[in-house]
Amino acid sequence: MKIGIGRNIFFSFRNLKNRFFWVTINLDCTRAYLKAKEKQVSFFLYYLYRALKAANAVENFRYRIIDNHAYKFASVNASPTINRPDGTFGFAYMDYFEDESKFYEKALQEIENVKSTNSLLPAVSGENVIHFSAIPWLNFTSISHARSFSHPDSCPKISFGKATEKNGIKTMPVSVHGHHGLMDAYHVGLFIDKFQEMLNDK
Repeated sequence: MKIGIGRNIFFSFRNLKNRFFWVTINLDCTRAYLKAKEKQVSFFLYYLYRALKAANAVENFRYRIIDNHAYKFASVNASPTINRPDGTFGFAYMDYFEDESKFYEKALQEIENVKSTNSLLPAVSGENVIHFSAIPWLNFTSISHARSFSHPDSCPKISFGKATEKNGIKTMPVSVHGHHGLMDAYHVGLFIDKFQEMLNDK
């Protein structure tokens, strides 16, 4: 659906060479880590599902620019990086489902598909995705992404770092890159609050 967001903001940032801004926040994942172990599900898929659900709940994370017009998608899906045993990686495509168990089922199938090929790009993709990446080896405080400034990309990019524990509290850095013509720090704050709330769910 075509939308009419603030024209001054949209046009001010649309033609900049670097249209993205980014922030990194440490989130408490203590309860989430324990719940994933209790449910015997992948910690990665556990927090990925909650990040995707939180993003879908914030309207601006569903905005995209197509042919110089801003559109709102009804929902957005995940395109995460998947590591392979040989040290390479590929991009996956995972549909968003409200049903958490169905998301896990389809996501596990997609992970196996990516691991069984040497292709970088997923078989299915589109504008209605969020680019996710997990970097469990680094407790980073900031991160940048390789991208072409000439490519009309407006998809948010969310990265997760290494979970570390101190005084019984496990935290994980989360970086959010967003197109400044479609969102600002306020909307990232809404996402972070929702994501943290979901990580704290009992």
